[in-house]
Amino acid sequence: MSGSLNGGHEAARAVLDKAAHENFPVAPFFVPRAWRADLMAVYGYARLVDDIGDGDLPPGGADAELLGLDRSLADDPLAMLDAFEADLDRVFDTASAAPPRHPLLRSLRPTVLRNGLTPGPFRGLIEANRQDQRVRRYATFQELLDYCELSANPVGRLVLGITGTATPERVRRSDAICTALQIIEHLQDVAEDLRRDRVYLPAEDMKRFGVTEADLAAPKGGASVCALVAYEAERARDLLNEGTPLVGSVHGRLKVLLAGFVAGGRAALRAVAAAGHDVLPGPPRPTKLSLLREVGATLRREG
Repeated sequence: MSGSLNGGHEAARAVLDKAAHENFPVAPFFVPRAWRADLMAVYGYARLVDDIGDGDLPPGGADAELLGLDRSLADDPLAMLDAFEADLDRVFDTASAAPPRHPLLRSLRPTVLRNGLTPGPFRGLIEANRQDQRVRRYATFQELLDYCELSANPVGRLVLGITGTATPERVRRSDAICTALQIIEHLQDVAEDLRRDRVYLPAEDMKRFGVTEADLAAPKGGASVCALVAYEAERARDLLNEGTPLVGSVHGRLKVLLAGFVAGGRAALRAVAAAGHDVLPGPPRPTKLSLLREVGATLRREG
């Protein structure tokens, strides 16, 4: 039993350690301690769901065992997602004495209860990863936006819920920011996604720019690939611009936190542009200095 418990803590720590590698700060030091704990609980949930969907769980099957499955099913994303959703039900089933099985979901339960969070956003993230198992290409930009409604926008809504600042207008602005961040991440990871047999560049845009999947598999991007990436980057920038007034609608440390999210997207776009929009050799990543500069610029614009 103690070995399983230790394995659970190690699995949870492996997921949370990934926060340091995101484009934007997940739960920076300056936010109130209660917010920081709740933001990390939500991050841990979202990151684990993505790791299940991407097949990125640590080897050995510890997460499957934690969810009550045979370790051999750790490589079956749909079985894992079903078991994970059943464990999510335990988070919200306050009438039951049975706690969630997975340590990250046990950590999530106090966050949910303290902030009155609803299951919808959490289920959306699971459904996005189910969609990743059956949909590997997107015909239109609208289809991609619909996917982001499941895969990205729930996170921003949860942040607003944790900070007690959700309004219809703020949710709309938050959705624009989160969708932009998702698109930017896809642009950075074109080569990696293709290796997973996934393409998040809309087929209609690939056809317009004369880009084939063989072009995306090349070690370097040609002129047509770079032009396509630049086009999608501009779309992401427009969405960021649409969402940025969210920063100016709040105050104090929340303003700085949201500025960090926007700045992470802007800094990543600058890194992509600095690479000549050639993302195929590897994901262009912003430096910490460029991120700080973008935070300052965002705060000045939305102050």
